[in-house]
Amino acid sequence: MTVYFVGAGPGDPELITIKGQRLIRECPIVLYTGSLVPKELILHANTAAEIVNTAHLNLDDIISIIKNAHKKGWDIARVHTGDPSLYSAIGEQIRELERLKIPYNVIPGVTVAFAGASVLGRELTLPGISQTVILTRHAGKTPMPDGESLPELAIHRATMAIYLSIDKLDNIVDELTPQYGVDCPVAVLYKVSWANQDVVVGTLSDIVGKVKSKGFTRTALIIVGRVIEPLDEFSASHLYSPERAGIRDG
Repeated sequence: MTVYFVGAGPGDPELITIKGQRLIRECPIVLYTGSLVPKELILHANTAAEIVNTAHLNLDDIISIIKNAHKKGWDIARVHTGDPSLYSAIGEQIRELERLKIPYNVIPGVTVAFAGASVLGRELTLPGISQTVILTRHAGKTPMPDGESLPELAIHRATMAIYLSIDKLDNIVDELTPQYGVDCPVAVLYKVSWANQDVVVGTLSDIVGKVKSKGFTRTALIIVGRVIEPLDEFSASHLYSPERAGIRDG
């Protein structure tokens, strides 16, 4: 028996790995969060499978289901939105599984930052602009560890993808502006890759007003950085330079 933590991707039901889709189809138990995981993915489950929406369950409830499945020798597809390694709370589940000596495996998925970059048609790392991407969030119910506040991270002026923080957009703008500048581009992406996806692009000086006019209050990603600017603002990569042609052919 194995618990498979499956990354469901950001919303588009086709943005899931073949392996993840297969496990949802084959496992006799499927656990998922109904408000975050597309229902189209769960429709691929076996009609005989036990399907549980965990949106209203606590950790003890979920572990209890897993323990019962372990006794029966039934595999579980534990489906998480995006990629399980980011803001999915699999850490506390894995801690319990290791304590109980229950086998598990993690199946990666597409995180919303990368899906958001594809929506924008932008590369998050550009020569001379940014070679670093910071994936982070604003402090909320989960406090930030020492050294990880937005003002401290902003010192790097790297491309920044900010999760789970759209309700703190005013604070984010105030904390990033001293390092990034008022003219720094910002994209706010609502429900990336879902049918009702929406995107607002502006700068740190005007993004708050633009987002308020849209009414985004949750399920939105914030991307900050000069990589969002027009594509004539950076130098070409050495990857496709004439002097590297022989290396590529070899």
